[in-house]
Amino acid sequence: MAEFETIRRTGAGATAARIDEGLRAHMNKVYGLMAVAMVITGLVAWIVGSDFARVVSQQPTMIIPEGVIVALFNSPLKWVVMFAPLAVVFAFGAGLNRMSEGAAQGVFWLFSALMGLSISWIFAVFTGMSIAQTFFVTAIAFAGLSLYGYTTKKDLSGMGTFLMMGLIGLIVASLVNIFLASSALQFAVSVIGVLVFAGLTAYDTQNIKNTYLQMRAAEGDAYLGKAAIMGALSLYLNFINMFMMLLQLFGNRN
Repeated sequence: MAEFETIRRTGAGATAARIDEGLRAHMNKVYGLMAVAMVITGLVAWIVGSDFARVVSQQPTMIIPEGVIVALFNSPLKWVVMFAPLAVVFAFGAGLNRMSEGAAQGVFWLFSALMGLSISWIFAVFTGMSIAQTFFVTAIAFAGLSLYGYTTKKDLSGMGTFLMMGLIGLIVASLVNIFLASSALQFAVSVIGVLVFAGLTAYDTQNIKNTYLQMRAAEGDAYLGKAAIMGALSLYLNFINMFMMLLQLFGNRN
């Protein structure tokens, strides 16, 4: 944020206007990429989850064969479904610099589809109305938090270390609870998770803005495409995780 204010104070009017225009275009691209990823995730989750719910209720599936559903959720393959998004996102972060922008975007779409597959079980556990209501609440909260991160003059960088420590703790606790299946631990993870991902939404939005200004000054426009993809990925993850935590806390189960 400080970089943006400095440029605006010292730069000429035309330069400041170009920065404003470029920043708006960059943020629009970030939110556009995130929106497409959300649509892919939602479609995959709904298609797979709806047939999963039919299998659970011993009804014929509509699209995916029953044997495929059973293999995905009631065989060792379920661990692949569960951990594939995590593996892809780590590999994506490590290999981004070696990818073209097109390849990076393709991996992002693949990741969003895998994420949809991994959370599709919610359609067999929670009511459709509950899922829709939680998504709506998450969207409102996300929009407000992201707007705050974009417009605030307060430097949020000091939150980064604290939030990352909280995120690591959440990941560890969630992995442990896969085996413990503790409702108390799940409740604690969900409550803390909502707070952590709410903070990360504001922090990441400001960081995307600052990254644009830094990279535009140092590298020109060459790297901004991949920076937009990484920004969209970070906001996408915040949204999905906040949605899942709120659903665990307030969702009505079938």
